[in-house]
Amino acid sequence: MRRHKIALIPGDGIGSDVIHAGRRVLDALAGSDGGFSFAFEEFDWGSDRYRRVGKMMPDDGVDTLRGFDAIYFGAVGDPKIPDHITLWELRLAICQGLDQYANVRPSRLLPNIVGPLRPDLGRDIDWVIVRENSEGEYAGAGGRAHRGLPIEVGLDVSVFTRSGIERVARFACELARSRPRKQLTIVTKSNAQRHGMVLWDEVCREVIADFPDLTVDWMLVDAMTMRMVLRPGTIDTVLATNLHADVLSDLASAVSGSLGIGATANLAPDRKTPSMFEPIHGSGFDLIGKGIANPVGAFWSAVLMLEHLHESRAAAVLMDAIERVTADEATRTPDLGGSATTHDVTSAVIRIIQRQNDAAA
Repeated sequence: MRRHKIALIPGDGIGSDVIHAGRRVLDALAGSDGGFSFAFEEFDWGSDRYRRVGKMMPDDGVDTLRGFDAIYFGAVGDPKIPDHITLWELRLAICQGLDQYANVRPSRLLPNIVGPLRPDLGRDIDWVIVRENSEGEYAGAGGRAHRGLPIEVGLDVSVFTRSGIERVARFACELARSRPRKQLTIVTKSNAQRHGMVLWDEVCREVIADFPDLTVDWMLVDAMTMRMVLRPGTIDTVLATNLHADVLSDLASAVSGSLGIGATANLAPDRKTPSMFEPIHGSGFDLIGKGIANPVGAFWSAVLMLEHLHESRAAAVLMDAIERVTADEATRTPDLGGSATTHDVTSAVIRIIQRQNDAAA
């Protein structure tokens, strides 16, 4: 039997709700399939730990994670702790420390979900956004000087390297090639950012020359936001920098119905280190204790994790269960206009998984 060792990091806020819901679903999948199992280990890293000991995770946290097959992450962020502390000392520390350089975010309207776009536009949403996940605007280069003085200065330097651009561009081309439309849109802002983004353009052009079967177009990031809203059917696979894709992928989830359904894979494509899978919705402190957090984003992230672990059958079963649940108005959480709880949605997904496997037996 295949055994997958998974690190659970619920993190902050509703991260605990959705990751524990996801664990229940993953256990149901493993139990019904019989061909694989999970060994979960949970870590209490996050803002509560920071309040206790002054660190979001231990100094050797990244090294500890190297021994796992994958990481299932909930959320990070606390209204009482500055965001640059919570993010840089946990999520970004993991992504950069494990060189998870390709962030992948799928977006589409799930069954019976109505997004904010007109129906004839919304049904055309079927995108995958590839975000460069290790450098660019979030490289961490910069600093502050002359604190408290009128001449105080803060600098954040966007770092673009030939090797960093080349590897994520090649990953995006391979992904676009694997999809039916074989179409890639490369997002840039080289009209205004004349050094790093010009290098981005140059290296991307070199890489796409190796993929003549792809249809490739280019968009300035501001124009891309309009295209996503006005002409969603013209988009398939998207490649963008760390900051640009961060913004575009949240817009993608919003036009797909809710941030609560967005899923993310932070991939180390060479598999030398574990990859991390997480919903994009954040810590949602206004929802703590209410039991109404939407777990669909966590479930869809689990689908991405299963695919990465080569459990394609289980991934397909779970995605089918997700779609059946979103199609049923009785199992919609408040963010989708319903009144179902996290537990309701989770139990419904598990029941569908069990029925599917009973039928296949």
